[in-house]
Amino acid sequence: MFLVEGNKIICELSNSNFKVKEILSTDPQKLDRTDIPVTHISENELKKISFLKTPKDSVAVCYLADEEKMEDKNIQLVLDGIQDPGNLGTIIRLADWFGIEQIICSEDTVDFYNPKVIQATMGSFTRVNVVYTDLVEYLSQTGNVNIGTDMDGENIYTFDKPEKINLILGNEGNGMRPETEKLLQKCITIPRFGKSQSTESLNVSMAAGIILGQLFSK
Repeated sequence: MFLVEGNKIICELSNSNFKVKEILSTDPQKLDRTDIPVTHISENELKKISFLKTPKDSVAVCYLADEEKMEDKNIQLVLDGIQDPGNLGTIIRLADWFGIEQIICSEDTVDFYNPKVIQATMGSFTRVNVVYTDLVEYLSQTGNVNIGTDMDGENIYTFDKPEKINLILGNEGNGMRPETEKLLQKCITIPRFGKSQSTESLNVSMAAGIILGQLFSK
């Protein structure tokens, strides 16, 4: 099981495949759920069970979802060793915004059910299929074009977008591992426009947002 916190995100669960076991809330009337047990708790009790520094209003205890089958989609995100829960959550939220239905993760990517990941998605985790697999095996067999980010890659603003894409994003500190890099068919870069040119890199979720915005503008 895993926890979902805050009424706003909990309300997203009713239209998803996630089953809720129970909800613990300081204000049960706001939830309007009669199909599952809702227990009224105090603010103090909420602080004890919440993972958040400033707890919201309710905590839902949910069952883990059955893993969905992995089939190539036209545009997919592939994450190679992303470690920061906030980054994964933001990337899931971005995927949902751009209508990307599936994210494929290396087995050492941060856990999808980490409370900080769930919180950072703001409910988008209910609409994006996140799969963990052996990336080398997957990227060797996929029918999509494997595209990675590299400082020497093609300019994202003039890049000619293939029809079927795996956009691969690497680890925050080390980038993608060499065995993943060998399977790239194209490389892209976000050019720097600052005069000093001294900023070494962008945050991975910020880079994902810029690249997706540009890919979808074409």
